[in-house]
Amino acid sequence: MPLENLVAGVGLLAVIAYAVLGGADFGGGIWDVFASGPRREAQRTAIAGAMGPVWEANHVWLIFVIVILFTAFPTAFAALSVALFIPFHLALLGIILRGTAFVFRAYSPVHGGAGARGWGVIFGVASVMTPLALGMALGAVSAGQLRVSGGEVLPGGASSWLTPLSLAMGALALALCAYLAAVFLSNETAGALREDFRRRALLAGTAVVGLSALALPLLYIAAPHLWGGLLSLRAAPALGIGTIAALLSGWALARRRYRLARISAVAQIICLLAGWGLAQYPYLIFPDVTLSAAAAGPGTLAFVLYSLPIGMALLLPSLWLLFRVFKGEYIR
Repeated sequence: MPLENLVAGVGLLAVIAYAVLGGADFGGGIWDVFASGPRREAQRTAIAGAMGPVWEANHVWLIFVIVILFTAFPTAFAALSVALFIPFHLALLGIILRGTAFVFRAYSPVHGGAGARGWGVIFGVASVMTPLALGMALGAVSAGQLRVSGGEVLPGGASSWLTPLSLAMGALALALCAYLAAVFLSNETAGALREDFRRRALLAGTAVVGLSALALPLLYIAAPHLWGGLLSLRAAPALGIGTIAALLSGWALARRRYRLARISAVAQIICLLAGWGLAQYPYLIFPDVTLSAAAAGPGTLAFVLYSLPIGMALLLPSLWLLFRVFKGEYIR
């Protein structure tokens, strides 16, 4: 297998890890905004308790993806940085504001006061901003309207993230984050709070189904190459398994089988992104930038691959210990 394919596969795995772990945290921020009813503060306390120990650690996967991209595929990184300057910086701004608001609200001198409520609003808005912007950027990469020639973005590429398909994919990413978070929180709470998050999970799951139904015809019209790739023998199995996992997750929630719902929801996200990556292959930016054309030299790619075991040997045990200490009772 070519070295660039191996490196791209590792990068896709990191994207999946960020979507599952970081996506659940962003979804927690969304539900923080929509906390309501007599248990509103209890819902926010549960969200903060679930996120608090691990939320910063999840961004390591985003950093990993960026490092892989600018090291192994520098021309693609340059084109994406120019064409998607606005959505990428909106996502970065959301990450910064979200972290700041989360900490400042937690240490507000008056719990529930005006200052804490203000930081809560910022926290929620930032939690919406980042997955929405990243989903729209993913749509731009896939739609074929971001054109690159000679390493330079052609006129019109900077607005490719505002197409109907990109907007639909951004909304779908947001709904998936909300769904993941509600499913995870239904596993980490009990009693009436668990029922609150179960209802939110069912609501978000319904939104995911509706937005998927909206995105499919847009995909067929605006990105026929991706539509064909999704139906190919290469990607169809992943999407088929993902569809089954999504149905199983909804059934498990309806039957209050929370652990099965969590496992199925994670499988759904993994298969969705794996299917997208297989359908998009061999393009990083359709139709002008392929993996082989954007790849760095063989020496650089080999160095990335050889250094991965060393980095993972340091990172993975640290993350395992972090989750085991703070989330052990919920991940069994």
